[in-house]
Amino acid sequence: MQAELLRTYFLNIIALTPSELERIMSHYHERKVPKGEFVLRQGEICGFEGYVLEGCFKISASDAAGMEKVLYFAAQDWWVMELDSFTNQIPSKLDIQALADSVLLEISKADKEKLYKEIPKTERLFRIMSHKAVAAWQQRLIRNHTMTAEQRYDHFITTYPDIAAMLTNKLIASYLGITQEFVSVIRKRRALKKS
Repeated sequence: MQAELLRTYFLNIIALTPSELERIMSHYHERKVPKGEFVLRQGEICGFEGYVLEGCFKISASDAAGMEKVLYFAAQDWWVMELDSFTNQIPSKLDIQALADSVLLEISKADKEKLYKEIPKTERLFRIMSHKAVAAWQQRLIRNHTMTAEQRYDHFITTYPDIAAMLTNKLIASYLGITQEFVSVIRKRRALKKS
């Protein structure tokens, strides 16, 4: 059963009794998302926090000229949401779109608040999860400021080969903050080294 992924995820962070775990899981609802569908658009209020069971999502923002900037990708065993919008119930600055047929387990803000009251351990659980997410963002910022474009590309395809295999050069370039042409040059150079 796919939901076992989320149960395992939680148990790897904090000790929960079987009844606590089942109460937590009862607040999550499965959502199937076809390829290309947006689960959130800029200007909407994010009403969910989603755990990816299958597929892949692109989380992006557009600049004043309408150019899309990919912030991150969320594949199986990742979380997807617009944190500021979800937490503060304000309009989202991000778009979240499925890059493949996908399945999410979602929890609403109201249900998350209920969990905090029903099972006090959940506040610790989500705090630890938040800290891990902030640490990952910090590491990405460090890479963006200390690595060359080619080093960032190598890190991405080495660390996330399954995600990289699903993406176009354009999406990878947007995520890494480089041009699509440079991604093509890097890929050609790597292909020549292999042959």
